[in-house]
Amino acid sequence: MLVFLLHFSSTMQLKWQTVCFFLCIYGMDVVFCQARYSIPEEMPEGSFVGNIAKDLGIEISRLISGKARVVTKGGRQYVELSRDKGALVVKERIDREELCKQTTPCSFSFDLIIENPIQLHRITVEVQDINDNAPIFPKGAVNLEISENRLSGARFPLDSAVDMDVGINGIQSYALSPTDNFKLEINSQSDGSKHVEMVLQRELDREEHDELYLVLIAADGGSPRKSGTVRIHVTVLDVNDNAPVCKQAVYKIDVMENSPVGTVLTTVNAVDADEGINGDISYSIAQASKEAREMFDIDSDTGDITMIKMVDYEIERSYSLNIKAKDKGSLSDTCKVIIDVVDVNDNPPTIQLMSFSNTIAENSPVGTTVAVINVEDADSGQNGVVQCKINEHIPFKIESSLTDYYALVTDEILDRENIAEYNITILVSDQGSPALHSNKTLTVKISDVNDNAPVFSSDQFRTFITENNSPGVAVLTVKAGDADWGPNARLSYFLEDSDVMGHPVSSLVSINSDSGVINAVRSFDYEQMKSLTFNVTARDGGSPPLSSEVMVTISVQDQNDNAPQVLYPVQTGVSVVAEIVPRSADVGYLVTKVVAVDVDSGQNAWLSYKLQKATDRALFEVGPQNGEIRTVRQVTDKDAVKQKLTVVVEDNGQPSRSAVVNINVAVADSFPEVVSEFSDFTLSKEYNDNLTFYLVLALAAVSFLLITTVVVIISVKIYRWRQSRIFYQSSLPVIPYYPPGYADTGVTGTLPHMYNYDVCMTTNSRKSDCKYSTLGGQSVLVVDQSFSETLQRAMKEKEFLENAESPEMVEIQIRNFKNVLLTDEMSKLFFK
Repeated sequence: MLVFLLHFSSTMQLKWQTVCFFLCIYGMDVVFCQARYSIPEEMPEGSFVGNIAKDLGIEISRLISGKARVVTKGGRQYVELSRDKGALVVKERIDREELCKQTTPCSFSFDLIIENPIQLHRITVEVQDINDNAPIFPKGAVNLEISENRLSGARFPLDSAVDMDVGINGIQSYALSPTDNFKLEINSQSDGSKHVEMVLQRELDREEHDELYLVLIAADGGSPRKSGTVRIHVTVLDVNDNAPVCKQAVYKIDVMENSPVGTVLTTVNAVDADEGINGDISYSIAQASKEAREMFDIDSDTGDITMIKMVDYEIERSYSLNIKAKDKGSLSDTCKVIIDVVDVNDNPPTIQLMSFSNTIAENSPVGTTVAVINVEDADSGQNGVVQCKINEHIPFKIESSLTDYYALVTDEILDRENIAEYNITILVSDQGSPALHSNKTLTVKISDVNDNAPVFSSDQFRTFITENNSPGVAVLTVKAGDADWGPNARLSYFLEDSDVMGHPVSSLVSINSDSGVINAVRSFDYEQMKSLTFNVTARDGGSPPLSSEVMVTISVQDQNDNAPQVLYPVQTGVSVVAEIVPRSADVGYLVTKVVAVDVDSGQNAWLSYKLQKATDRALFEVGPQNGEIRTVRQVTDKDAVKQKLTVVVEDNGQPSRSAVVNINVAVADSFPEVVSEFSDFTLSKEYNDNLTFYLVLALAAVSFLLITTVVVIISVKIYRWRQSRIFYQSSLPVIPYYPPGYADTGVTGTLPHMYNYDVCMTTNSRKSDCKYSTLGGQSVLVVDQSFSETLQRAMKEKEFLENAESPEMVEIQIRNFKNVLLTDEMSKLFFK
């Protein structure tokens, strides 16, 4: 507690003084202080009241930045704040009598509010009385009728003067002039008022003076002194020598402030010992304030005091009436009626916002002040005791910080994404019976902060695109949401830098940063890229921004854009490949197997085989699923040696694609028979069944057979000599020779480790340049340099045999390989 006492004048010549009483209470984030000043009334506008900045220890810059202002609750604002000087000055003339009437001391209060942070200061200004009102009598003249037989000491009450000033400036003395017959006596009453009586000190003589004129003077104690006068006219009468006498000197009455107009409060009674006309008494209000005369009236005959206007405890709590009882003569008596107003609970509490922030950030700490509220009740006692609370289940609470002041503060951490706006209802009630209530609703908006990262609608996104798509086609839309609001929820989408099978992801797909639509940058090929996986980042527009990422997988769907490829039999235009079927072959004999592949996938790669053309359709059939060509009946001697089969390999795509393979089959038991028919077989292929041409060609071949045989023998001899050198000097792969019965223990797979085959050869075949060996259980030929192409084909066949599906397939492949060699050899015999 800090008390400042400032005196601005000397003790002898005190013009005005300022007293500052300063009290600070710190609670929460609001500072509440009290200060008190004292000034005289009737000061001109702009007069200095007090240096509030100095007295409260506040910088002038703080007053300006905090928008300091004076807040008056109702009524007039007598004082205003000069921010740039930090001083309180008079705003308008202050009349103490108008402000407080006879109440002392007289003061008014107001609040000084400073914002950011909120500071609240209660300022009380006491208004000191100056002698600006002269005493005033209720009447300008008083007429008295006094019987001449009145004895000395008879008393005649007079109306007291009224002075609106108080204290030393109020009425201090009365004087009566002349004082030949009367003297003046002043009696102080219990309520502090003065009762003036004129006392007869010398008996009157009507015959000497039938009328007297006196002057009553009331003077105050101000400087300079002021006074008021009333003229007293005394008429001297005969006879009536008994004055009325009141039964009670003082009447005390309590009246409820809600009592209706016309209520009889009490009855004043007086008695007169005289009889007849001298004993008739009339009642009147001898002395009362202006307000009391407007509120009450008395029946002159009965003495009933009636309420003619409703009283209000909050305006005036007590009234005083001086009642005169007068007979028909000049005699009278007075009594006092005191009327106390009893308070009823007729004023609901009032709510006034002193400070309010309608928007608060969601990351505000617990205890942040939202509003400062002033709650008052004009009633008194329990009727004026106020309770304040707010609606439940909200993250706010109300705290009492100073008398009649409450602070609305946050009680929990706020979350705009949960609730963006609160309607806070402030409920106040007094403790009267019945209690009165008031309420006020405040709307508090929660401002957003960027505390939520984007969230994708799915943990990962998967989609499909058909290969051979058009560049720029939309593939997928990724969507993310952000629980924040405004710029904090504005999302942008980006591709994360990465490589997909050696390609930057940006060269494959692109994304619209606003909509999240992913487009294909290029056309995809299923055979090159079956799927691509990359990450997409969603970033909001907050500061700092928050982001999240999701994995996107795009699978390329296959189209039937590749035709089947035949791996076996190998189609070549250099020599004729023939499969040999012995005439002793039974039904179901495996002639060969068509092996084909399709680089597409799924049903586009499901292959089916069918026999399109055949020399004898009744002899062969093709397995629709495995491509195996088998005999469907027993081979007879009537069957032609030459058989040509055309097999179509077709995939299951829409539309389907196909490949055609031609297979030559020789039905024979001996090699000479194959040779004798093979040339015609070859020629038929060249010239489409032109029999005449074949005959001519056969004769030409026989004519040169002998010459060709000699040349071949010589060539073989030369080749043998060169072969020994080639195996050591040539860069061609060397196929080692394995004796029959050799088994390679390193061979893996499903085939047995050793196969021996018998082949029908020509005479002196042991002296031939072709040798068979077993390489890992497979038949291999070592040939001269002229059969290099056949040798390379054999290497391919070796690779294929390693992946053979069954021993039967191995047997077919070896036999076919032998046939190829034989066919090449016969071709050389015929065409050389």
